[in-house]
Amino acid sequence: MTLTKQRKPVVLPSMMAAALALTAGSHAFAADTTTAKRAPRILVLATGGTIASTGDARSAIGYNAGGVTGEQLTASVPGLDKLASIKAEQISNIGSQDMNSKVWYQLAARIKQAFDRDEADGIVVTHGTDTMEETAFFLDNVLATSKPVVLVGSMRPSTAVSADGPGNLYEAVEVAASPQSQNRGVLVVMNDTIHGPRWVTKTNTTSVQTFHNPNAAPVGYVDPASIRYLAPAPAGRKKALEVPSGGLPRVEIVYAHADMDAVQIDDAVRHNAKGIVLAGVGDGNASQAALDALEAAARKGVVVVRSSRVGSGFVNRNVEVSDDKTGFVVSYDLNPQKARVLTQLLIGNGVTAADKVQKAFDVTY
Repeated sequence: MTLTKQRKPVVLPSMMAAALALTAGSHAFAADTTTAKRAPRILVLATGGTIASTGDARSAIGYNAGGVTGEQLTASVPGLDKLASIKAEQISNIGSQDMNSKVWYQLAARIKQAFDRDEADGIVVTHGTDTMEETAFFLDNVLATSKPVVLVGSMRPSTAVSADGPGNLYEAVEVAASPQSQNRGVLVVMNDTIHGPRWVTKTNTTSVQTFHNPNAAPVGYVDPASIRYLAPAPAGRKKALEVPSGGLPRVEIVYAHADMDAVQIDDAVRHNAKGIVLAGVGDGNASQAALDALEAAARKGVVVVRSSRVGSGFVNRNVEVSDDKTGFVVSYDLNPQKARVLTQLLIGNGVTAADKVQKAFDVTY
């Protein structure tokens, strides 16, 4: 695969037709045929999560997932209709611990369709926070569009006295409707902060200020009165990857720990994993038994990527581990869960040679 700074259009495979059939509904915007100034058209794609949950008003953490639809959610936020013309569609209504590649395919297909048909100026995806960073990173790698796609969620249910969802959704629509958000790829908006999908990660189990960027600054900040980006939109973007027509290949994450043996790795190979991501100690390291098993897997054609279980920092090539000798790839700044997503997409696009996989991981924008 050759990486360039010019993104090519996404080629959606035949498998995506089914996804479009599931997602295209009666709530789509009509294509804009007027030249008169109009309100921005924002399509909200709801997938569930805490932001769509209900529970005891006295509780900020106990709730029933999927109790609120996308239409109900958008209708409940005061002033949202003053920001933009809003339409909502339900893609799924699940907790994000159940997020899966089927929903990812549906989202990618519907987003591409909406932009190709000029149905929307921006898209907001409501999502649970547990796997939001993975969905954002997947979409950022497969979408080739200059229009904003913004993921948003909440840490507290919609019925909590101090619910954070309405404010987050308001700000996500504000960001998606802003011309400043053009050409910035997929964004995550949470708690007055705009994040890039490569660096953002969930860092706290319950705090509303859970999303941080351990290896970088946020993209910007937002409040009901203004949007402040910290830098201009990038002049170029990495080339979008195609959505694999046969689904995403099996890639396992193995977690390094004291007294680690080869069991996790051998089991992954036995179950036909096409890739293995090591959530290593420190600089992506592991016991000698684990490293030997990973090297054996690499010799069998399994793509092996070294990441780290540490919350920040970079995994460096050929420092503690001889990657050139073993045929390993290093994830650089990607955490294990995002390294897994990129590995799946690369293998699904036929990129399996370690040097070519490494080249893709080295593209950090």
